[in-house]
Amino acid sequence: MAARARARLRPSPRLQRLQRLPNGEIFTKAISESRVILTFDLDFGEIAALARGRKASVVVFRLHNTRTAHVLERLASVLADCLSVLEEGAVVVVEENRHRVRSLPVGQDMK
Repeated sequence: MAARARARLRPSPRLQRLQRLPNGEIFTKAISESRVILTFDLDFGEIAALARGRKASVVVFRLHNTRTAHVLERLASVLADCLSVLEEGAVVVVEENRHRVRSLPVGQDMK
């Protein structure tokens, strides 16, 4: 991943304040700003699944290796493969050697 892209992913002071917000408020902010939540917190996947039609995509990292370079490498792979579903609304679970995609709202594709 290019250095410029990595720099854009670094938390700014404004984003660091988000760490103090309750998860529900972060999710609401992501919806209103059309953002994707990147997190290691499994709660966000559940929040997205229970959001009743309100869509904010979530990328949940479930990695043993949490070094920045590895996380960015896995993120680049996910973005290359899942950008369109993230734009539509999805939960993507990122593991060491694979990632799983669940479109939102959960259960929509079961009809």
